[in-house]
Amino acid sequence: MRITPRRLAIGMSLWLPNLFSGIRVRRFNDDWTRATVELHVNPLTRNYVKTAFGGSMSAMTDPYFFMLVMHQLGRDYVVWDTRGEIEFVKPGRGVLTAEFHVPPERAQELRERAHGGAKVLEWFETDIVDASGDVVAHVRREVYIREKKRVTEARAD
Repeated sequence: MRITPRRLAIGMSLWLPNLFSGIRVRRFNDDWTRATVELHVNPLTRNYVKTAFGGSMSAMTDPYFFMLVMHQLGRDYVVWDTRGEIEFVKPGRGVLTAEFHVPPERAQELRERAHGGAKVLEWFETDIVDASGDVVAHVRREVYIREKKRVTEARAD
C-alpha cells in the first residue's frame, strides 16, 4: 500500500504517542511541502500550572520537517531529525497549532548540496500559535540529509 499524505496524517494522529499526547496531524499537502499539526491542551498534556507542557510542544514539532524533506527528496536520501530548540514565549492554552513548510526550491537545494554523499545539516523554523494567532513558542529543528551510496558504488569500496 502506497503512503499518501492523507493516510500519513491519519496514521500519525492515531499513533499512540501522538494520540495520548493530544497531538493531531491535520494535514500534509499533496506535494509534501506543508504539514499542519495541532496540540490539544488537556489534563494529559498540561503542566502543573495548567498550561501546555513543554515536552508536548516539542513532540508536536519533532518529525514533521524531516518527513517533508524525506518525501520530497525520495528514497535515494537518508534524512533524520537531529536536534531541536524551543523558545517559550507565552503560556499555551486551548488548541495550539504549528505549520511546517519546506518549499520545493529548498528541497532541490538540499538535494544538490547532498549530492555525492555530502553530509548536510539544515535548520528549519516555525512558530507554535494559539487560537488567537498569538505566538506561544518559536521552534527550530535541525535536519540531517545525505545521498545514499548506490549498491554498485558501495561494492567498489
